[in-house]
Amino acid sequence: MLTTECADILIIGGGVGGFSAALAALRRGRTVILVEPTPWLGGQLTSQLVPSDEHRRIEHTGRNESYATFRQRLREHYRSYFPLVPRAHADPFLNPGAGWVSPVSMEPKVIVSVMHDMLRPFEASGRLRVMLEAIPLSATTEGDIVTSVEVRDRDGAVLNLTAPYILDATELGDLLSLADVEFVSGRESQSQTGEPGAASTSDPLDMQSATWCFALEHRAGEDHTIDRPANYGFFREWRPPQLLGERMLGFRRAAHHNSESRVYQLNVNPDDDPFEIDVDHRRMGATPELWNYRRISARRQFTRGAYASDITIVNWPMNDYVGGPLFGSVDAPIHWAAAKDLSVSLLYWLQTEAPRPDGGTGWPGLRTTPQITGTADGFAMVPYFRESRRIVAERTIVQQDFDRDHRNGQGAESYEDSVGVGHYYWIDRHATTGGNPGGGGLPEPFEIPLGALIPQRVQNLLPAAKNIGTTHISNGSYRLQPVEWSIGEAAGALAAFCIDRRVSPSTVRSDPTLLEDFQSDLVRGGAQLRWDPAVRW
Repeated sequence: MLTTECADILIIGGGVGGFSAALAALRRGRTVILVEPTPWLGGQLTSQLVPSDEHRRIEHTGRNESYATFRQRLREHYRSYFPLVPRAHADPFLNPGAGWVSPVSMEPKVIVSVMHDMLRPFEASGRLRVMLEAIPLSATTEGDIVTSVEVRDRDGAVLNLTAPYILDATELGDLLSLADVEFVSGRESQSQTGEPGAASTSDPLDMQSATWCFALEHRAGEDHTIDRPANYGFFREWRPPQLLGERMLGFRRAAHHNSESRVYQLNVNPDDDPFEIDVDHRRMGATPELWNYRRISARRQFTRGAYASDITIVNWPMNDYVGGPLFGSVDAPIHWAAAKDLSVSLLYWLQTEAPRPDGGTGWPGLRTTPQITGTADGFAMVPYFRESRRIVAERTIVQQDFDRDHRNGQGAESYEDSVGVGHYYWIDRHATTGGNPGGGGLPEPFEIPLGALIPQRVQNLLPAAKNIGTTHISNGSYRLQPVEWSIGEAAGALAAFCIDRRVSPSTVRSDPTLLEDFQSDLVRGGAQLRWDPAVRW
């Protein structure tokens, strides 16, 4: 007989959205069980090795207070425990990696540590149970209610978990599939969404590429060349149609929709000044630098000898896997393995054949850093997923809601039921598994409508990650970490509010008084629901 455990709110998935959802619910007095399949909380930020992608106003606006506090605690952790040079220690906007993709490029283990510190008081009080390395196996339903989820814990025991509200904060919307909640995946057709940039046909398996990231350092004068990977010959010559004739393992990328042609460059351990790095995607240009793009430890931020090398994360166009989808297909396990094979082949290519600025080839001194990744080989625990299953929502966010080219200077759609805000530099769509080279577009600063968090049918399951009611296109901006944080916080707060008021999420949205009360609750908790129109982009 299965052991049953209960809480007010069950959250499956401990990534960015799951963590913020738990925090929001706990701060509102609720009990929570938080289930995470990997050894680490943090999702994109940690087990997937993706430093936070943020907009250029993030230090002052366009994020919830809880996210701002989280970022500040990350910086305080470095000031307390790492040997920073005085200038870095005094920098209020400390960026340990000085990566130009993010103003908080940091080691994933620091992020994991801070997340656990923020949750520890609730664990100590008995109101939170965190289950790591626990896998959801099945879900049971009664009509439009999800009644329980079975999980296998790290010791192999199967538990039955129940709660009045269940949140799907998994990286791929796994619970939507397990509980038979209506969802979409891949690309929609223009007839379905009315989006100007949508294709004429739909394809549930045409998804943005996934990337198996890894952490890298360089030891000059040493040889750390790995054995030639078994599939290296294939990947070395691979010219998928999405790349418009270019090799996957190469620094050249052809121009495509809203993108110029580029020749990436790699200068390992450059003598750059980490205090002069401009964190702004718009500076990418035609010859972007890869080494400090997603660097998480810049050696010059630390006292001499603390780091023999910078440490950078390889999440580059060269390991965006476009061979097929990593879920939704019988071939998904094959593509899952191939995604990692591509990244291993990229490492070997960088060590042996990649063109250097001095005219030579390869950097044999490159090696992975397992002490950073929590894995034996220095690769991420799981791939970086850019797309998930997405609920069929009461309100679907579409391209024309916030794409600058289709807003006639009016800014993004203002939703009466807004529960958060977000922004990114692009409507960022990488090359897809269906042959599309990707796309872009400039987003207006946008809002998150409550209707995108409410399934059309199921009453007590809420999405709390990338699985909200977006489209293949709009997901390109709503999938980023600060937005996922706000989505999770809104979902956790909504579940707590519904329990307190004994109403359904759909009723909260449709009843003006309840909606106003819920939005007021969010604001009291530090959520930002509207953009200041005076902020200029």
